[in-house]
Amino acid sequence: MNHYETVFILNPVLSDVQVKETVKKFNDYLVSKGAEMIHKEDWGLKKLAYPIQKKKTGFYHLFEFKVAGEVINPFELEFRRDDSIMRYLTVKLDKHAAEWAVKRKERNKAAKN
Repeated sequence: MNHYETVFILNPVLSDVQVKETVKKFNDYLVSKGAEMIHKEDWGLKKLAYPIQKKKTGFYHLFEFKVAGEVINPFELEFRRDDSIMRYLTVKLDKHAAEWAVKRKERNKAAKN
């Protein structure tokens, strides 16, 4: 099992319910394929660096998970099929990136408290 991180941007015209349903859909897809979800973050509505599909903002979400490598291509195919997804990026984390992800999570917890 490899360690991955996926960030995806949802269309800003979606309602809160639609955003939650879409995030749940992708989470359930990974879990159904045997993924171990390590961490999920909702970064909220953010301004994009450049317009995408004539939109200037998007809902950002991050998934950190462990799964077999052959699951990634079908997972990304699901992103391409879904009209509510504007962009996505999946990255395989090495040991240094995984350590950084743990530090990021700890820093976010401390900021919330």
